[in-house]
Amino acid sequence: MNAKGTRSTDYAFVTVWRVAGTTDDVAEILGDPVGLATWWPSVYLSVDPIHPGTENGVGRMARLHTKGWLPYTLRWTLTVTEPITSSGFAIRATGDLDGTGRWTFEQDGPEVLITYDWRVSATKPLLRRLSWLLKPGFAANHRWAMARGQESLALELRRRRAGTGPHSVPAPPPPTFPRVAGRGRRRDRRIRG
Repeated sequence: MNAKGTRSTDYAFVTVWRVAGTTDDVAEILGDPVGLATWWPSVYLSVDPIHPGTENGVGRMARLHTKGWLPYTLRWTLTVTEPITSSGFAIRATGDLDGTGRWTFEQDGPEVLITYDWRVSATKPLLRRLSWLLKPGFAANHRWAMARGQESLALELRRRRAGTGPHSVPAPPPPTFPRVAGRGRRRDRRIRG
């Protein structure tokens, strides 16, 4: 632990996005973990639903396989812990990351101001062992992933507004280091069947 009482494996990030759309549309998209791999494929490699949760989303669970720009992947479970509303919602992360996230949405004219407060500890052995040295790189990796998220969410909102086929709006950015990402997917297939 350092003088502030945090460990080198603890991370606290606040990300702010601004996208054209409505808070209802943003809540619908971000509150549906199953869709993450479709519209945010640069980060979400696979999503396996575990539990649908209640009508307001509480208890919704999904097993995630994610990555950033750096050539490593994370496996973790997302659980919605507060109702999904047009104002936001909260999640719990367990697995290679352990902690909480809170999305807040605020309508600002034709745009939505989105804030994500992500407070996690790295539990993946690679991250735990190297955090003391590479924490700035891991933080940059998170910022890269969130920038792809803003870009991909804006594209998904445009696609939904266009109401036509997926070819009317550019595809979201793909994952980096596809060989690393692909290895995890092949392993998933072997385990499942």
